[in-house]
Amino acid sequence: MWYSCYMWEYLNPVLDVLNYRLFQLGQSQVTPRGVLYFIALAVLLIYVSGKLKSLLVGRLLAQTPLQMGAQQAIGTISRYVMLFVGFVVILQTVGIDLTAFNVLAGAIGIGIGLGLQNIANNFISGIIILFERPVQVGDRIEVGKVSGEVASIGPRSTRVRTNDNITIIIPNSKFITENVINWSLASNTIRFRIPILVRHDSDVDLVSKLMCEAGDENPDVAETPKPTIRLVNIAENGLLFELRAWSKVRLHKPGTFKSDLNLAIIRKFREHSVNLADSGLLEVDVRRDAREESEMDGGEEVSVRRRNRRPTAEDRRPIG
Repeated sequence: MWYSCYMWEYLNPVLDVLNYRLFQLGQSQVTPRGVLYFIALAVLLIYVSGKLKSLLVGRLLAQTPLQMGAQQAIGTISRYVMLFVGFVVILQTVGIDLTAFNVLAGAIGIGIGLGLQNIANNFISGIIILFERPVQVGDRIEVGKVSGEVASIGPRSTRVRTNDNITIIIPNSKFITENVINWSLASNTIRFRIPILVRHDSDVDLVSKLMCEAGDENPDVAETPKPTIRLVNIAENGLLFELRAWSKVRLHKPGTFKSDLNLAIIRKFREHSVNLADSGLLEVDVRRDAREESEMDGGEEVSVRRRNRRPTAEDRRPIG
């Protein structure tokens, strides 16, 4: 009996501190104990919702025919719902009157109007992306100067992993307000164009045959549609041929695919004494057509145009 009294003598000051009224929120009193309950339950809710999302995506949805992007979208939206319902239940559990948040909601609205537009815009854009799914996890995309594979879509930003294994964080609003090139939205099969400039006296039938063989022998080239050859231009300095090959294997490494085809073409040309044209000055034109111009390395498509004029005396004049 005396032991219990001794314990209460030390516990009473602690309880007094925990039950101390910090401030009034509507009809509810906020105390340190209520704050501790709220923090503990909120941390538990965030942890459990994350685990349930992983279970839903990794175990249940993985058994369905849904694409990975759709699975991630369902998992993320489900977690948002769990967090919203869970926080409402937590507030009621700790004794907070929800009607007291009317004033708080008005203050948040003023804050959004004054300085939180970007945060609200990115969050709403993230919700739109998850519902409309113009961009999904695993897609190959280009946004501005950034190109890579979508690693994750969060409430505020999206993470894109480049071919250099660098992760770039992009605000979600950019996917709504800017032009986005999605290489794999409709299909994973992409057409690549490989231009080759040969001399005027070259055997055009032999050139077409060798370039077509280089495409057919590459294991990454799709069997259907078959590779095709086009004579796209008769320039002053040569004949511009173009190998058009489809692939769904090298979607995320187009630079490697382009290099392999170029090397195969060069080897065949040397075996059959086919000479490349003297290109003169080289002009590089950076373009962004994901479906048509598909020479790419690290996110930029490069199509090469040959300038028809030769270097002049003015070009050769030393500087200074």
